[in-house]
Amino acid sequence: MTARRPPPQAALFASPDDIEAQFYEALQQADLDKLMAVWADDEDVACVLPGGPRLVGHHAIRAGFESVFANGGIPVQGDKVRRVSQPSFAVHHLLVRVEIGPAEAREPAWVAATNVYLKTDQGWRLLAHHASPAMATELPEIGEPAPSVLH
Repeated sequence: MTARRPPPQAALFASPDDIEAQFYEALQQADLDKLMAVWADDEDVACVLPGGPRLVGHHAIRAGFESVFANGGIPVQGDKVRRVSQPSFAVHHLLVRVEIGPAEAREPAWVAATNVYLKTDQGWRLLAHHASPAMATELPEIGEPAPSVLH
């Protein structure tokens, strides 16, 4: 039986925005340790990437992002963040611009993402991340079609 690998120690994040910033920076930098440090120390943390299965637990999330990072960092930028918060939890839903394709011919695409944060004794942590392709009708001011698979 293999023991569950605990997430790397992370800084004391003062807000959900701090966690969100590190999460998207880690995606850009393909920094797996930095990405894993944002997750809550809970066996039921979950992540769904566009076109992918539900990943539950640190091991599955790590393995999923190792596969994603095999091609390097993901040029992402969050936009139009909506926040719902209470003293011990927060939910952010946002649109994320993703550059896809080979470096010399990148195309913009959009993802609708929901991030759920939990306030713990170690500061704020990510409990769940769910992302799926955004529909062009959701982005009238942008008007760019979303591909069916992003990462």
